[in-house]
Amino acid sequence: MFHEAEFWVAIGFLVFLGLMGWVGVHRTIGKSLDDRAARIKAELDEARRLRNEAAALLAEYQRKRQDAEGEAQEIVSSAKAEAERLAVEAKARIEEFVSRRTKMAETKIAQAEAQAAADVRAAAAEAAVAAAEKILRQETKGEVAGRLLARGIEDVSKKLN
Repeated sequence: MFHEAEFWVAIGFLVFLGLMGWVGVHRTIGKSLDDRAARIKAELDEARRLRNEAAALLAEYQRKRQDAEGEAQEIVSSAKAEAERLAVEAKARIEEFVSRRTKMAETKIAQAEAQAAADVRAAAAEAAVAAAEKILRQETKGEVAGRLLARGIEDVSKKLN
């Protein structure tokens, strides 16, 4: 048994393990493994914290997006209502403008008709006066004719004016 190589390898291995145990390598390895486990645990905790923050941030941005969409809908509906109100107001203004213009045109037409009637009456009166003057001149002579003619012309002039 002392002559076999395996025996001496086993003895060397046990001496090596004993020496390692005496020096405290197992505590250093254990401490190193514990430190690594703590570091991994800290990284996992940090990853959980970051994931929770990301989820909260995502929820907040989704809420903000929904709020913004709601606000956009309100703006669109408000703009539509304003446009409808402006269209109704513009239509009312146009109708009022057309009505006013129509009334002005009707008034001008009535004035033109009245003026034309007055012009016709004046022309007829002038023609009647001229005819009456001509007839009176031919039939009446002398001082009586002059007085009648002057009085008739005055009466016609007063009625026309």
